Amino acid sequence: MRTEFELPDVGEGVAEGELVTWHVAVGDTVEEDQVLAEVETDKALVEIPSPYDGEVAELRAEEGEVVPVGDVLVVFEVDDASGDEADTSADPDEDATTEGDADETSADPSESVDAVESTVPEGRVFAAPSVRRLAREERVDIATLGGNGTGNRVTERDVREAAGEASAPMTAESAEIPGVEDADAEAETADADESAAAAARDGSAAAAPGGPAAASGTSAATGTASANDRGQSGALETLESRDGADRDRTLAMPATRRLARDEGVDIDDVPASEQRDGESFVTPADVSAFAAGDRSSPAPAGDGTSASSAGQGGTDGSDGPTAGDRIPYTGVRRTIGEQMATSKFTAPHVSHHDEVEVSELVDARSRLKARAEERGVKLTYLPFAVKAVVAALQSVPSLNAELDEEAEEIVVHDEYNIGIAVATDAGLMVPVIDDADEKGLLELARDINDKAERARNRRISPDEMQGGTFTITNIGAIGGEYASPIINYPEAGILALGSLKERPWVEDGDVVARPTMPISMSVDHRLVDGAEAAQFTNEVKRYLNAPALLLLE
Repeated sequence: MRTEFELPDVGEGVAEGELVTWHVAVGDTVEEDQVLAEVETDKALVEIPSPYDGEVAELRAEEGEVVPVGDVLVVFEVDDASGDEADTSADPDEDATTEGDADETSADPSESVDAVESTVPEGRVFAAPSVRRLAREERVDIATLGGNGTGNRVTERDVREAAGEASAPMTAESAEIPGVEDADAEAETADADESAAAAARDGSAAAAPGGPAAASGTSAATGTASANDRGQSGALETLESRDGADRDRTLAMPATRRLARDEGVDIDDVPASEQRDGESFVTPADVSAFAAGDRSSPAPAGDGTSASSAGQGGTDGSDGPTAGDRIPYTGVRRTIGEQMATSKFTAPHVSHHDEVEVSELVDARSRLKARAEERGVKLTYLPFAVKAVVAALQSVPSLNAELDEEAEEIVVHDEYNIGIAVATDAGLMVPVIDDADEKGLLELARDINDKAERARNRRISPDEMQGGTFTITNIGAIGGEYASPIINYPEAGILALGSLKERPWVEDGDVVARPTMPISMSVDHRLVDGAEAAQFTNEVKRYLNAPALLLLE
């Protein structure tokens, strides 16, 4: 029998999604939970799994098409037994007590996949194939996990947390810094050009679903950079290969896929200039070169590291706009724009600028960096900044607040959830580091690195970008110094970190060269006075100037 499957509600408040990639074709036989397609919403790139075992009879949307939630996405041919099971589960309010009742019940295409899932057999686990693969790799029994995703699905985060809990017995070191995972430490370089490439990839203005945070006219990133530091929380992926054709899966932005269709090119045949998350990533420049007859593998950018920045085009072949383009104002970009407008026109912004001398911070990181690498953690300056911000928020609680306009109350949070701006090729996202006050430097570094990487690869869940109480953004990764960042509304403030480098500094009446960092912040003037903003900034400066004080916090 034929059964229609509608695009489900893939996230709270999501009304539509752009179909990026089909993973099946008409006539394919699919199994339950097999990935049918990837859909880009204004919050994330999500995999759509099949709710049935059966055969694909129709595909009701084209790649690049925007599909409203509730519209039919796929039509399946399923056997009667599967159809009966789907029918009886489509309406959780009806009890199918006899076989006759089940036979008379027909599938209701208006029911969402959540309704189908609501009466699944006891013990059944919902999870995407990629999550199941991760569970096998981490030796986690997925049947024992409680799902925290949409429709009680098990997510990658659930598996990773379970893997952490099931790891080796706790030692004194692991008790001090819980949850630290082994990882390959990336090599550092003193080449300023490489640092600039890293900054171009990682740096951009901060914004995300749930609230944007963008430097006005500038960009922001996930870490603090110096001229010879590539240790950002959003480090670059090395282009380990330049592949050619016949791939099983190709990553590309929707605009790139549209270009390939317009040029009559199979995107899976286009040599990719980048590798992301171990998979080929094709850019518009790759498609154009291939369509023009250049079938060779793309040349590496610079020294072989990706230098593309989120949403910004350039001459380096990055996946971004070029002159004359007309780009649909949809998805993450539209959400960013709408949230920025809401923030700017709702909260009266006031900015405060200062500068801090950070010689001791540079020394502290240099001493701890090798030790962190031994524990499999890449230590950047950003975890220090997070701890300094948390300590300052504890001293000036009005910055860790929001305005409940309906209740006419100022809500001062008792949690310290710090948002970190991350540039991605689809837009700007702010993963949230929950309970930052309860974590040590290495655990903060691990969380920041993990969430920044998954945000860039569009594998972070929407719930991991919600619930922030304060945001840190960074204009310094691409050489910026001061900015007036837009608040990550409804938070009360946002801190922007400028570039860390040597500047003239007066010390005992003499002008000397010292490493310094400009800092900028914006606050909601309805909640925070200028004096409080200055007090908060002074506290941040105190901890960055003397990071040993963080040991007392």
